[in-house]
Amino acid sequence: MLFSQRWRAAAATTAVLLGGTTFAQTWSSCNPLSSTSCPANTALGMTINVDFTQGEVNSFVASGGTPTYGQDGAAFAVGRGGDAPQLNSVFYLMFGRVEVTMKAAPGAGIVSSLVLLSDTLDEIDMEWLGADDSEVQTNYFSKGQTTTYNRGQFNPAPNNQAEWTTYIIDWTQERIVWHVGGTVVRTLRFDEADGQYPQTPMQVKFGAWAGGDPSNPPGTIEWARGPTDYSKGPFSMFVRSAIVTDYSTGKKYTYGDTSGTWQSIRSDGGEINGNIGNANSVTVTAIAPAATNTLSPTVPPGGIGSGGGTSATSPPRSPTGPIPDGWVMTSEGKIVPINASTVTTPASVSVLVLLGPVLLALASLV
Repeated sequence: MLFSQRWRAAAATTAVLLGGTTFAQTWSSCNPLSSTSCPANTALGMTINVDFTQGEVNSFVASGGTPTYGQDGAAFAVGRGGDAPQLNSVFYLMFGRVEVTMKAAPGAGIVSSLVLLSDTLDEIDMEWLGADDSEVQTNYFSKGQTTTYNRGQFNPAPNNQAEWTTYIIDWTQERIVWHVGGTVVRTLRFDEADGQYPQTPMQVKFGAWAGGDPSNPPGTIEWARGPTDYSKGPFSMFVRSAIVTDYSTGKKYTYGDTSGTWQSIRSDGGEINGNIGNANSVTVTAIAPAATNTLSPTVPPGGIGSGGGTSATSPPRSPTGPIPDGWVMTSEGKIVPINASTVTTPASVSVLVLLGPVLLALASLV
């Protein structure tokens, strides 16, 4: 059910510069559990703070539809069957924290999703159902295994369609913590996961889709509290900003063997857990009571589904390969040439534009 974008390493530069739009079902083109020759994963290796009210950035690429940008940030609109717009990071985290400030989409059967997903199909999710604005579903999967469905929970997220709320997934080798507006709503420790703990490099994905589309399986429609009535749409999820921190450092991550353990991951030019000191920098204002209810077996893995009415026969590749030589990531999440890396804000660009003629005039007098 998940869109999964995987590009060949040779196409990484084109992806960074031009972006791309395509989609597919949950799938990994090269699963490191069965191959030792899979392409390396681009490492974030730092913290970025993306303000989507300023427009798109090339460290996230669109698939399943085209998000639009305005004063409320990135808008992910579902208006008809097949709509499932999302943004996928071109980088991976090897443990880390994702903070997204957003409003969930309304509408029966409409699902807003924040997903961390690895090439081995390790996964950590937050999902909001448009039929209920009081809760968020938290879930995790390991290596794509769906034989048991005792991992999901319903957690409080009041007024999530009308109020801007910051949601956090904080992931280390020892625990995963889900936050809603400063409140810890769930904590999962490694030894509580029954061997299903996500522990391989993850991409960041977020967007909206119609789990209640009539073309979806009945169990999915029921889970999404559909069916979806598109005549009442479009239904939009808004993401104002995203702060993403990689708890490891380096340029790219590779798998040392096919075990799928975090100890097998190697960093090129950095260190696994080299930035782990930032793991304790989240402010917690409250802890919610433990959840007692779990999700049903009809919950699809992946979170961001096909939206109904579309499928792909040849799944594409996800963003992969290192940031091109001569390019760097800025703290705003922009990938730019090294000689332009200091020009990171519209203000600085405006100053250069205004001063350009003056500098040229002065140069002519020398």
